[in-house]
Amino acid sequence: MAGRAARLVLLAGAAAIASGSQGDREPVYRDCVLQCEERNCSGGALKHFRSRQPIYMSLAGWTCPDDCKYECMWVTVGLYLQEGHKVPQFHGKWPFSRFLFFQEPASAVASFLNGLASLVMLCRYRTSVPASSPMYHTCVAFAWKMDYFCASTVILHSVYLCCVRTVGLQRPAVASAFRALLLLMLTAHISYLSLIRFDYGYNLAANVAIGLVNMVWWLAWCLRNQRRLPHVRKCVAVVLLLQGLSLLELLDFPPLFWVLDAHAIWHISTIPVHVLFFSFLEDDSLYLLKESEAKFKLD
Repeated sequence: MAGRAARLVLLAGAAAIASGSQGDREPVYRDCVLQCEERNCSGGALKHFRSRQPIYMSLAGWTCPDDCKYECMWVTVGLYLQEGHKVPQFHGKWPFSRFLFFQEPASAVASFLNGLASLVMLCRYRTSVPASSPMYHTCVAFAWKMDYFCASTVILHSVYLCCVRTVGLQRPAVASAFRALLLLMLTAHISYLSLIRFDYGYNLAANVAIGLVNMVWWLAWCLRNQRRLPHVRKCVAVVLLLQGLSLLELLDFPPLFWVLDAHAIWHISTIPVHVLFFSFLEDDSLYLLKESEAKFKLD
């Protein structure tokens, strides 16, 4: 063990030399993975591994090399802690204690709870708001995108939702043109990350920029209508809370108890925000419905 510990080399600043993270560049980690794969991932040993691997692990796509990387990651982490060094990242991620087939169990549970909260509030919205409300279909589409698509799509759709609420109800053609522009931007964004280069820095900067546009636009509309529409205070609270909570994503620390990291904490923290936002959408949709009915009676 002392010999292995002596081989640990801290490679701060070595990103220019080799790709990857500090942990997976360590010789002790690479040697461990190589020996594990030679010992367990071929011939009869591989058959033995597959025979004792739980069915849910194989269905989730966990392979013998993946298992070797997971076990060797903890060997390396143990040596780092023993030598008094900070916990390193591996392949761009912090080490997490695996649960069943979940690599990041807290984030998985938090994501599920976020989706469940959105689904519950969507059902409540559809029950309390008639389909004749001017914002009904846009809000329902927004809810489904929150459940199934990535953060960039959610933010862009929130910007589109704001456009519909502030401009599109009076000028549908403007909202349609703006929607086409946002779809073009999203396509270019995803194509660049998928086909050219997955750049974490660019992705973060793009999401922050779109988030700022979303925040400024919603806040401007809320401040202009706060006296006439008391329920916009909920929207102000949602926008400010989301911007504040998004700072959690900028934090970078090893997961607490090897389970809870900044991303999981962000997911958990945004659950009540979704509830508050749907409460605002419900109030605003009912207000618009009453306003349109009043105009219809006058006509």
